[in-house]
Amino acid sequence: MKNNIDQKKIGIILVNYQDYAEKFLAECLDSIRRLEGAVEFDLFIVDNASSESSQKFLKETAPEARLIVNKDNDGFAKGNNDALRVMKAENYDFALLLNMDAYLAKDALSKLLSLAKKNITAGAIQARIMLADHKDLINSLGNKTHFLGFGYCDAYQKKYKESNKKSKAISYPSGACVLLRMEALQEVGLFDEKLWMYNEDQDLGWRLWLQNWECLIAFEALAYHHYEFSRSISKYYFLERNRLIVAWKNYSACSLIIFFPALFVMEVGLLLFSTRSGWFKEKLRSYRFFFNPFNWPYLINARRFVQKTRKRKDYQILALFSGKISYQEIDNFLLKNLVNPLMNIYFKIARVILRIIKQ
Repeated sequence: MKNNIDQKKIGIILVNYQDYAEKFLAECLDSIRRLEGAVEFDLFIVDNASSESSQKFLKETAPEARLIVNKDNDGFAKGNNDALRVMKAENYDFALLLNMDAYLAKDALSKLLSLAKKNITAGAIQARIMLADHKDLINSLGNKTHFLGFGYCDAYQKKYKESNKKSKAISYPSGACVLLRMEALQEVGLFDEKLWMYNEDQDLGWRLWLQNWECLIAFEALAYHHYEFSRSISKYYFLERNRLIVAWKNYSACSLIIFFPALFVMEVGLLLFSTRSGWFKEKLRSYRFFFNPFNWPYLINARRFVQKTRKRKDYQILALFSGKISYQEIDNFLLKNLVNPLMNIYFKIARVILRIIKQ
């Protein structure tokens, strides 16, 4: 599959786990094969927890793909990194990360590349992702970062309103369908594999902004996603642990100090909420990660790298963050009527302080 848009070298990455491909690959692959716009690309499929049967299925179903085999399931972050490392070594210009349970409109890739060509400081460009089972409803118009580290889809389950805008800045892109500029990844690094899954796209987007790159959404590039909000108890360990890791890594020392009182109050509330919701043990497990001395070298070195290489101050990017959590799947009366209003006021005051002291 070859390309003619400025002769750029482009790769598309899909990550498989067990029988995921048997459920979703046919539709996803069909959309990839139908891509239009004189766009040339190579297809990579990473097979996590690979077996003889999964390898056979992938080779027969997608013979054009370069298959990367992982005996173990080392997570979504490493799975993508395995392909990205190959692409770095072979001097690719762009990588399109696509969930296997998603599929593309015919002109999606050409629209993403066109926007990347016009915005040379865009390190990541997300497609407009709609819900595959309700095509008039939004999955993500870019993702939002709450100032205490929570990440969520912007405009989730809302109807899309046509706009004259072709793009806008976003806090971070959804890893379900995002075009990454390899030059930017050379500078900021790949996904943090310690995160394993969840928040790895948030962390990458945050680091891109700190390094003077931008994250955009291309409204004209369209993808559809068979998205389902998992209510598995085990996911809360990664969500709670990872949001704290990402905030620890990327905030300045001043921001950490200023946001700590709000974080403390939120953590107390989450502990109480988790006891009623059945994931209290997962919440405690997330804390144990930070008290384990074997994890301290990672936490110190990961923060040191970001703080040493950052080029933007926090106050310069906090306009992209939010003081509210606006996500239908976790909406409740207390969050909407008490937590969000109070946290939003706190966030606005904190932003003013950080702007004044230029931190």
